[in-house]
Amino acid sequence: MKTSETLTEKEITPEFVEKERKRRNLRESLTGYAMISPWLLGFFGLIIGPMIYSFILSFTDYDMLSAPQWTGFSNYVELFTNDPRFIQSLQATFTFVVIAIPLKLAFSLFLALLFNTGRKGSGIFTTIYYVPSIIGGSVAISVVWRQMFGRDGAVNTILDAWGLDTISFFGNSSAAMSILVILIVWQFGAPMIIFLAGLRQIPDDLYEAASVDGAGIVRKFIKVTIPMLTPIIFFNLVMETINGFMTFTQAFLITGGGPRDSTLFYAVYLYEVAFEFLNMGYASAMAWILLVIIGAFTLLIFKSSTFWVHYD
Repeated sequence: MKTSETLTEKEITPEFVEKERKRRNLRESLTGYAMISPWLLGFFGLIIGPMIYSFILSFTDYDMLSAPQWTGFSNYVELFTNDPRFIQSLQATFTFVVIAIPLKLAFSLFLALLFNTGRKGSGIFTTIYYVPSIIGGSVAISVVWRQMFGRDGAVNTILDAWGLDTISFFGNSSAAMSILVILIVWQFGAPMIIFLAGLRQIPDDLYEAASVDGAGIVRKFIKVTIPMLTPIIFFNLVMETINGFMTFTQAFLITGGGPRDSTLFYAVYLYEVAFEFLNMGYASAMAWILLVIIGAFTLLIFKSSTFWVHYD
């Protein structure tokens, strides 16, 4: 049998070339799919499959001890018409996201501006300041945070030593929310690093031109830095908003829902419904509502980006 190397010039027809091209493309495609097959198995088996199953469960009454019973849209109707804790969890989560995310991004940008001076040792401090983002969401830090703000914790001990009134952080709705906001803002490392990378991409020529025009530090920040950073701000805003809606560990371990459910975040209530009340059908409906909410906010941010994000 002749191979392509031994074929004569007359035998290499356009049809033969096309056939060989398709064969080569198929071979390359199969090789590529074989390489990513572990990821595909994980994606469909651990993400898409469970998502489809949870969507089906959201229309059932399922307690994990007996077979699911089809109930139609009753779970969704119950959530919006006869579940005050669901509404409270939405209010607590929205309040947290609206307060914590802008503060976190503003503080991250402030520190990035400080570290962008190029002074000796700034890289070491950048690494040190990134540590809270690594450990801030852990169970250990949540436990430490709870002890710090407890009745006999470090914060109240300091207040008492200064002759000030101690605060019942876990007995006051505003104080409980403030604790969680401070902890989230403290985890500024990831957006700070991204802001710092964006700042270092801004051409010095723009600042020099602004100086020639008589612009001061504040005007340079407003007219040069912010416009040039809008794609980075946009990225951080999207990522932090998504993470904010899914906040669970800190609220669950530190405040446990807070006084009068003031810090009953959506993810915390979803966990209670699923694993304490064993109502998986109801929890699945909540999960899909959360997905829709996050998708809606993300879409809103993307749509609004045409008015304030500059890529030129």
